[in-house]
Amino acid sequence: MAVRKDMAVVVAAMMVLALLALASTASAAAAPCNAGLLAACASPVMTGSKPSAACCSNLRAQQGCFCQFAKNPIYGRYIQSPYTRQTVSTCGIALPHC
Repeated sequence: MAVRKDMAVVVAAMMVLALLALASTASAAAAPCNAGLLAACASPVMTGSKPSAACCSNLRAQQGCFCQFAKNPIYGRYIQSPYTRQTVSTCGIALPHC
């Protein structure tokens, strides 16, 4: 059962990354792109729960990477999560048009 939970977190993180790819084309002057930082958003992306401060902070830090993540076949397919846009919006981040 722990393996399923871990896999769910990984899948959710990928969905968040994909969502982020749509979220913004803000400058990438901040931190380098690191999809792993989005694991903090796994639960909101999978369940629609309220994102944590850490999730929103990590989304903002990776905002400039959203389009890059969306173009990656590993992450791009998760953009369609029904809760991905909701998570990004709740964090006050606009989705970019890539």
